[in-house]
Amino acid sequence: MSELVSRLGRTQIAAVCIATALFAITATCPVSAQQPQAPAPLAAEAELPRRVVLRFLTESDFPPFNFLDEDGVLTGFNVDLARAICLELQTSCDIKSRPWGELLLALKRGEADAVVAGHKITAEALADVEFTDRYFHTPGRFASTKERPQASMTPEGLDGVRIAVARGTAHEAYLRAFFRDSAIQPFENVDLARDALVGGKIDFLFDDAISLAFWLNGTLSKQCCEFRGGAFFEPRYFGDGIAIAVPRKDPQIRQLLNSALKRVRQSGRVDELVQRYFPLKVY
Repeated sequence: MSELVSRLGRTQIAAVCIATALFAITATCPVSAQQPQAPAPLAAEAELPRRVVLRFLTESDFPPFNFLDEDGVLTGFNVDLARAICLELQTSCDIKSRPWGELLLALKRGEADAVVAGHKITAEALADVEFTDRYFHTPGRFASTKERPQASMTPEGLDGVRIAVARGTAHEAYLRAFFRDSAIQPFENVDLARDALVGGKIDFLFDDAISLAFWLNGTLSKQCCEFRGGAFFEPRYFGDGIAIAVPRKDPQIRQLLNSALKRVRQSGRVDELVQRYFPLKVY
């Protein structure tokens, strides 16, 4: 899990509110007469040339987003999301893996149509590539022992309370900006902060929601703890979400992917993928 934490820090991917939508049924037709229909393409999408195949690039060592399973097959949240997009667009899907540092370079060279690997939308990245709409976010969240009484996860509710956090992180900066009256206790790394929570040396832990979810559900936490309160999405500290990178010279692919992403969310498929790959609800 330390690898996951470091990768989240490296890419600064930080949390997406995933919602399901219900398709309305025409009031003039009896329920028994309704037949399932594929969602109609958006007007802008209908005007675009159809793609016979979509070439995606990702990496293979960032579970649960993209990784090789026990049979050596590329899988993960990002991989299945790409496949769902291809299904919506009724096109073939070609998904290959490359090392992280080569992904955007390969995209610029025209070796792929899109990169789905957990990239954050940054000014530096936007100088070279474009991005689709955001499809995921990684917020900050509090955790505490299961025995601890419930409290309001607000600056007032945590006044004077001991909060552990990894030193030098965006999570520490957020606490110091908004929870100034709490007893903030920084640790050299997140593992030490979590050990302090398990050992009862502090009252709450503030950490990245994704890695924290896996820790809470794993053996290292000794099933001691649980999320408390909701998620914190402040973009200045936790990033503005992650999205699919696309070439600047191909604006049509961005339109296609955005329309497909919208329908994948509406169908509930994104919610299904989150439940499959993440052990706890992260927001």
